[in-house]
This record gives sequence, C-alpha cells and structure tokens, in this order.
Amino acid sequence: MMPFQFRVNLEAELRRLLGDVDLAVPTPVLEELRMLATHDRDAQAAARLAGKYRAIEGHGSADDALLELAGPLRAVVVTNDQPLLDRLKREGIPRAYLRSRSHLILEGL
Repeated sequence: MMPFQFRVNLEAELRRLLGDVDLAVPTPVLEELRMLATHDRDAQAAARLAGKYRAIEGHGSADDALLELAGPLRAVVVTNDQPLLDRLKREGIPRAYLRSRSHLILEGL
C-alpha cells in the first residue's frame, strides 16, 4: 500500500535500485490485500496494482509466504512492516523499504 499512502512510484524506485526486475506477488499477499480492500481505499489501489504482476503460489500468512519464497527465489522483499523487516533481516533476505517518505532503501543484497 506504500505507493498510495506516500505517493511513491514503486516501479521507478525498484528500477533505480535494481535495474530491470521481475515483479511477483505471493498469493497470500494478494488475498490479504483483497480482504483489506473491503474497507480501505489504499488497499483497493494496492490490490489493483498487485494484480498487474505475476502471482506466485505461497502458503500461510502473507508474511510467512514472503519469507518462504524469498530465499529460494533470491528475491528482494519490499515492505514497510517493521516486524517483517526484522524477520527478513534475521533470515538474511534482501529487503527494500521506504525512507523519508520519498524513496526506497535496499539492504541485505
């Protein structure tokens, strides 16, 4: 929901950090966004945006699916969720997050 809460061009920021990237969203993340979209406008927009990208099958909660899939896929997880960022760091998974409400920072790559 970050692109809509903070008016950040997510794709442009990811290209700036990583070059040409293949964006994918785990199915539990899509499900969570759909659930949140029933009462949150930013989640509605985020669900529409996420629907543009390749869906990959994941299991469990959105956070668990991200952790399970990121390692084997050698993926960078984009999130502003601090508990998830902490878990990703402990697992040695690269992560990108918003800094100064304007741009992404990449860690762990």
